[in-house]
Amino acid sequence: MTAAPPHGQREAPSDDPRVQLDQDAGVFEPVPPYPPRTEREAEFYTLGDGEMFINMGPQHPSTHGVLRIVLKLEGEVVVDLDPVLGYLHRGVEKLCENADYHHSIAYLDPLEYISSLFCEWPGVLAFEKLLDVQVPRRAEYIRVLSTELNRILSHSLFMGWMALDLGGLTPILWSFIERDEIAEMLAALTGQRLLYNYLRIGGVNGDINHEFMSRLGDWMSRATNQIENNLGLLNQNEIFVRRMRGLGKLDKETAFRMAVTGPNLRATGVPLDFRRAHPYSVFPELEFDIPTRDEGDCLARYLVRMDEIKQSLRIIDQCIHKMPDGPVMAKLPRLLRPRPGRAYAAVEGPRGQYAAYVVSDGTDQPFRMRIHDPSFVHLQSVGVLMPGHLIADAMAVMASLDPIMGGVDK
Repeated sequence: MTAAPPHGQREAPSDDPRVQLDQDAGVFEPVPPYPPRTEREAEFYTLGDGEMFINMGPQHPSTHGVLRIVLKLEGEVVVDLDPVLGYLHRGVEKLCENADYHHSIAYLDPLEYISSLFCEWPGVLAFEKLLDVQVPRRAEYIRVLSTELNRILSHSLFMGWMALDLGGLTPILWSFIERDEIAEMLAALTGQRLLYNYLRIGGVNGDINHEFMSRLGDWMSRATNQIENNLGLLNQNEIFVRRMRGLGKLDKETAFRMAVTGPNLRATGVPLDFRRAHPYSVFPELEFDIPTRDEGDCLARYLVRMDEIKQSLRIIDQCIHKMPDGPVMAKLPRLLRPRPGRAYAAVEGPRGQYAAYVVSDGTDQPFRMRIHDPSFVHLQSVGVLMPGHLIADAMAVMASLDPIMGGVDK
């Protein structure tokens, strides 16, 4: 029991800054409350002369989710950093292993919640390989059409977040205008605005309808001009361009060593796109280019994504004109029991290679399911790109990698 204060004196409130609390702050301390567990941890959490630690996140609005970064600073220059994960962990892989094959698709949506259709696609492809299912061609075209719309939605929001992390407010408002138009289209097609749960083993959950086509036709008639106007807002902004150029440079060798994929890899000059390198669905029948840049800096990563929006518009236009008639679902029983075996499938998501590895033991539930998320892989490159930059540029480098923490803490 604590002793009562002397007569005539009131006990100081616990939020009085003049009072030293007995208990430690705990999670607010940048240094872990346990001895170093690895050589790397011991090296990082040992301060040199003039160095200090500072926490960025997990509540920071620019960390693209619940991410905590411990920065080691010398003045305003970042010397080293330590990403701390796990604030959003939900055990999605284990949930999928305790659901049947149909139900597990719904658990995949909340991972990269900005591009949910790409989370569903590799899981569905892997299940179809285990079952030897032939997907109807119309369903394949609908998959490509809807996911390319989702890619534009994701890259449009990236443009706004990129500017917001550099201090610009207007582009994020313009980006959400673009995003909401596409979200309304996908809602007309799938019934949801965010977590679509639309792809199915053997096809898609419903054919395209009149409302979707009406919205799509109206949007396509002005999409190119709208996107060019949005890009002009940033591409002609001298402050934005000069701050981004030369920031967070990543070369080809380092990108390969860190297993970087997607726009972050193509910004180093490597034209690796899984829609071309390992073709799936009806992408071999469609014409599109693979945008690349050679600079490997934040500006190059931004420009590659903006060029991809234009290529996605080309793909959507071809899907509309080439889509055949026919069913949108293969005939499958409600309860699926694929033969024992394993399957791997990968798709080209807005952030890179999104993949699923599934093991079947012959029952109606996946025995093992592992998800390869590009955001998780790209976070390891932050420690390579950030040192030597100012703390004011830390979030610009982070934003250029476009991580989504839902897929990292899976």
